[in-house]
Amino acid sequence: MLSIIIILIVIAIDQLSKIACANALKLGESVEIIKGVFSIAYVENRGAAFGMLQNAQVFFIIATVIACGAMLYFMIKEYKRMHTAMRISLALIFAGALGNFIDRVALGYVRDMLYFKLIDFPVFNVADSAICIGAAILIIDVLFFKGKTFIDSLDKKKNTDGSEEKE
Repeated sequence: MLSIIIILIVIAIDQLSKIACANALKLGESVEIIKGVFSIAYVENRGAAFGMLQNAQVFFIIATVIACGAMLYFMIKEYKRMHTAMRISLALIFAGALGNFIDRVALGYVRDMLYFKLIDFPVFNVADSAICIGAAILIIDVLFFKGKTFIDSLDKKKNTDGSEEKE
């Protein structure tokens, strides 16, 4: 249930922020929020992260369907065995991917608006943030916490006699 709530909230915030930005700003326009540090800048990204692979929408749609399908299958199949940090991280990644997928399918591009001028970081959106935060939580969990044990358990297969066999 927690995963579903996270997914719905992230998608809602992502889509509402994109709609608000697109309605308030013209393409390429920006509003400085913290002088020299942070701006809201409306950009239409027809590529992947940081504008790579411009105009490859069919590729991104197919890749997202495959990745989300695999993630959904894994989240359902392993839900009872996963611990909270892993559920949260996968829900964030899934929601972010779906948020950008909605834009790609409906508009042919992804709407970005968050710009950290101080470090000149590429313009991004709430969905991108969810993916990055989810990935960071997952990496930290797998490297240092319960995620490591969970991943190790996926490598082992129970034999009929109860002994474990490495795949």
